[in-house]
Amino acid sequence: MDSSKSLLFGAAICGLAVALGAFGAHALQELLTSSGRTDTFETAVNYQFIHGLALIVVGAMSQKSTTQFWRWASLAFTLGVLFFSGSLYVISIAGITAFGMIAPIGGTAMILGWIFFFVAVIKSKKNPLSN
Repeated sequence: MDSSKSLLFGAAICGLAVALGAFGAHALQELLTSSGRTDTFETAVNYQFIHGLALIVVGAMSQKSTTQFWRWASLAFTLGVLFFSGSLYVISIAGITAFGMIAPIGGTAMILGWIFFFVAVIKSKKNPLSN
């Protein structure tokens, strides 16, 4: 995905993480506590927020470099949030534990995103952290 989409998705994912974190802490507190899934829900929010920020960084850095690895990192982070955090939300709220089989797919996508990020920095003709 291009840099502007990465920035938009990153901002949306971070904003949604804040909203879901607040929703979980207040409206879902009783449900999460009684089901013993508070930690699972918090993990989903934390990983969503971290990878939303990663998307924002990828979007900013990809404006200074044309390597395709930035696009792949962006896609991997987005899919990772969808599958990893999404499956943990379903487990936490709906109690459908079969979604636990989806979480590793999202986790793998997140790991690939960080690998693509690493390679993108190396492949960039000009280090995106410099002027």
